Amino acid sequence: MPDSITQAQPPLEFIPPAFNPLVRHVTRAFLPLWMRWRIKLVDVQVINADRLVELYQQFQAGKVRFLMAFRHPSVNDPFSMYYMVSHRIPQVAWQKGIRLNSPVHAYFIYDRGIPLWAGNLVGWLLPRLGGTSIRRGKLDLPGLRSARELFANGRFPMAAAPEGATNGHTEIVSPIEPGIAQFGFWCVEDLLKANRTEEVLLLPIGIQYRYVSAPWAALDKLLLQLEADCGLPPYNPQTAQPQNGAVPLAEIPLTDQQQILLYKRLLRLGDYLLSQMEQFYTKFYHQDLKLKTTKPITEAETGSTLCNEAIATRLQALMNAALTVAEDYFGVPAKGSFTDRCRRLEQAGWEWIYREDLGNVEQLSPVERGLADRIAEEANLRLWHMRLVETFVSVTGRYILEKPTVDRFAETLFLLWDTVTRLKGANPFRRPILGKQRVEITIGQPISVSSRWDDYKASRRQAIATLTQDLQTALEKMIL
Repeated sequence: MPDSITQAQPPLEFIPPAFNPLVRHVTRAFLPLWMRWRIKLVDVQVINADRLVELYQQFQAGKVRFLMAFRHPSVNDPFSMYYMVSHRIPQVAWQKGIRLNSPVHAYFIYDRGIPLWAGNLVGWLLPRLGGTSIRRGKLDLPGLRSARELFANGRFPMAAAPEGATNGHTEIVSPIEPGIAQFGFWCVEDLLKANRTEEVLLLPIGIQYRYVSAPWAALDKLLLQLEADCGLPPYNPQTAQPQNGAVPLAEIPLTDQQQILLYKRLLRLGDYLLSQMEQFYTKFYHQDLKLKTTKPITEAETGSTLCNEAIATRLQALMNAALTVAEDYFGVPAKGSFTDRCRRLEQAGWEWIYREDLGNVEQLSPVERGLADRIAEEANLRLWHMRLVETFVSVTGRYILEKPTVDRFAETLFLLWDTVTRLKGANPFRRPILGKQRVEITIGQPISVSSRWDDYKASRRQAIATLTQDLQTALEKMIL
């Protein structure tokens, strides 16, 4: 959502799918060039691709209906999935002597909010590629009906991200939402009503990104920029104290000691941002965060389990405070996980910005319009607190320590970059590119929904919960 909303907007309408073969043909042709040039994604590796080829063959033969439930660690996932379906799967099918009907494609479910921040071109493109919109945090009946219809009767299989949003961690699966399981059971129900015999499947798909070459120099440059944005002086590797003059980064590959130095600087930056935000919410929003005395992290503290647990604890308290500020303003209850609370706040904010209760906002009197605009502007400002929290919902405080790789370091640094960028009032969706990446897409074992139909009839809630947990476990097992 844009950060500069100052006026009440018309209601957010459902965007129906409007698949256009020509748009699909053109975007497929330009996709490899776009990926290499714009996002530096130079290699797409598909593990167990033959499983998906066989499923497409069975789908086209009228034997199965399936939904690809893919991990969502990055905003680049749609490009990765599109490339896999449109390029790799036809290629593997040809190599195996399997003839698939053209085009090999998939419908997909996307968040209605994406066109708001991605722009009009993306808003025009998504439905023409087979996307169907859905609003998070509310009962979106048109969106649910469309996705349900496509799953049961669409020309192509379905694709959706059960995590609901990106989490910035290629090796952590966020708690997945039960909607995907529900869609599966609805599809079984619709097929049975139509006396059809296709088996309904959910296909877990893992996605992980790796840098082709470790971009330590680029990470050092980005870290220096963030330190400068925060007013932090360069870091002395000998004393773990600020010093005058920069600390030069050795040539790649870095020694263990140099990598530890970068990690210490990352922790210092995180500690500084936490302290600043704790003071911000305590002073101006009257949140009780039990402020600690801000001091540089000492050599003994840096990297210790105690240090990381302390940061994680403070972060949880800070996120709770930020959400409380927004919840108090909108008058919504603080129930459920951080993700649940974010969804609820987003919906509350949208109801005050995209006014369904006012009819045509352009026909309001100047006084009515002025009041509506004031509410929209204030609602958008309050949603800023929720956007900060969304960045960190999957942060554990142990991510780098558990497996100190350049990929995990980069992901964590980008979360801090997102925060600093929001605080500066800039666009957090335009991340810098550190280097070339490859993506590893793992096709899991299909999960039969049809075989669970009796369980669903006996207890819908339990069957959905069990299927959701099984899908969560399957996605977690594919992390390499």
